[in-house]
Amino acid sequence: MAQAGRRWQRSLFPWLKEWGFEQCKSDPCVFTLTRDVFGVSQRLVLGCYVDDLFILYSHGGQGSLYESFTTDLAARWNVEDEGPGVSDLLNVDITTENDSVILKQEKYISRLVETYLPDGVPLSFHKTQAPAAENLPALVDEALRTKPERATSIRNSGALTSHS
Repeated sequence: MAQAGRRWQRSLFPWLKEWGFEQCKSDPCVFTLTRDVFGVSQRLVLGCYVDDLFILYSHGGQGSLYESFTTDLAARWNVEDEGPGVSDLLNVDITTENDSVILKQEKYISRLVETYLPDGVPLSFHKTQAPAAENLPALVDEALRTKPERATSIRNSGALTSHS
């Protein structure tokens, strides 16, 4: 059954494109969809890893794009909605604050440091590798210029897991 996730992706990805999703060029497992629903622009951002889906959505509730999509998805595949309370997925901590979704990998990075740098991160790394504070606005501007989809504020998140 090691190939079950891959087989699911081979049928899921074309279905997502039929549904109107655009596949991200820099990461083929990320899809985006923006539609007007009752005159309101609504957006979904979907990430797929093996047989797990993580969906960020701008609007939830009855009649929303999210509800319509997850209803169609559940009609096609046996999926379980783990709801908006997902706090960890694939070593990524997920929190929401105001209208933002915050993704962190602090636990994962701490485990790497403990394993590979038992004496801690060398001070020379801090000095030479971290960007200077005055360069951060330029780095953010460059990130948003090259990845404009990351500039969109998405309020809610939910995760779906396939039971194939």
